Amino acid sequence: MKAWTHPGGKLRELGAESLTDAELLAILISTGAKGKPAEEVAKEILDKFNSFKGMANQPLEKFLEFKGLGDVKIIRIAAAFEIAKRIVNQVLKEKVNEPD
Repeated sequence: MKAWTHPGGKLRELGAESLTDAELLAILISTGAKGKPAEEVAKEILDKFNSFKGMANQPLEKFLEFKGLGDVKIIRIAAAFEIAKRIVNQVLKEKVNEPD
C-alpha cells in the first residue's frame, strides 16, 4: 500500500470518500505549524469539537486556540462549512418542492 505524504495525493488516487475526516480537514488547513503537520492539527480540532457538525457551530475565534491555524486557514474552513450548508439547504429546498 502506498504511503501518501499529504492527504491530497490519497484523494487524487482513491477519491475523496476514502479520506478520514481529519485528512479532509488537513487538506483545507494545508500546512501545519513547526513540528506539527496539518493532519495533526486537524485531529486536534476534531477531538475538541467531536465532529464536523460540532465544528460548524463554533465561533471563528475558537479556532485561534489551535497552534498552526491563522486567519487565512480559519477563513478557508469557514468558507467550506458555508458551502456545505448551502448545499444542504438547496437539497432540503428541492425535497420540499418535489411532487408526491
